[in-house]
Amino acid sequence: MLELQDGINSKIRSDWRDAHNAWFRAIWTECAELLDHIGWKWWKHQSPDIPQVHLELVDIFHFGLSELLQQHGTADAAATQLLGAYVGYGQRSGAGVHDSAARIALVEAFATSVLSTRRFNMAGFCEVASAVGLEEQMLYEMYVGKNVLNGFRQDHGYKAGTYIKTWDGREDNVWLVEFAAGLDKDPGTFASELYRKLSKKYEEVARGR
Repeated sequence: MLELQDGINSKIRSDWRDAHNAWFRAIWTECAELLDHIGWKWWKHQSPDIPQVHLELVDIFHFGLSELLQQHGTADAAATQLLGAYVGYGQRSGAGVHDSAARIALVEAFATSVLSTRRFNMAGFCEVASAVGLEEQMLYEMYVGKNVLNGFRQDHGYKAGTYIKTWDGREDNVWLVEFAAGLDKDPGTFASELYRKLSKKYEEVARGR
């Protein structure tokens, strides 16, 4: 995942490590969006939208990995730091938390840590992910899918505004989910095979236009 993150950041800006982006700011603003999906407004009825919560956490993880890469240089060095802060989800106190108020408290504790230190807090991230049922394999698969789609869009004119987002009446993220479901999730092949599937479909759509 760290190697994939380096790749997408480099597509957007080759010298991205020198840009000193405020990753912490991106993380805490994503936390605010995450809270909206959990539901915190006392003046109206709200039901937690857990799939959207998971997507927000995947976005946060993109920024967290970027910070680690910028701070430690290589994917290997960043991985060492990441694993040093990591404890399996099942050992986290957030595991089994189903009350919205308790989940909100964990998100706010994570955001407070990020704001006060201006650093990604892997342990706090694990607490939140555990509390909302974002399992490790699910995080990996969702992260790879979103990363590959982001890279594919960049490669096919997203920044220039020439990218075709709807293929045969379905948005690209819908095709992404379908293709990902049918692939082996081996770390050595998953990302490349998913990209290949997207490319094949995109070329078919382009030829038909």
